[in-house]
Amino acid sequence: MSYPDYGPGHYGPQPQTHPNGTTILVLGILSLVVCSFIGPFAWSMGNKALREIDESGYFYENRGYVQAGRICGIIGTVLLVLTFAILALGLGLGVLGGILSSTSSY
Repeated sequence: MSYPDYGPGHYGPQPQTHPNGTTILVLGILSLVVCSFIGPFAWSMGNKALREIDESGYFYENRGYVQAGRICGIIGTVLLVLTFAILALGLGLGVLGGILSSTSSY
């Protein structure tokens, strides 16, 4: 039986690189810095990539990139939801204040 040659001092298969690892990291960082709308995409892609990595059984050298991008996507998504909640609250209070001030003038 012959075994594959992995080079001197290397045993087992070589580490692989997930093709979307860098993309997920970039999207996650951009969701924090530029546009929070990208956050859900980084989160979703990160979940999918981590599932693929875990199911493959191989060692992926950029798993940390995928995890970091996913976490940044989660934070970006939370910031997006908080922004919409604050805007909705402000708009609601503004409308309520307008209604109350118009009824009190009679």
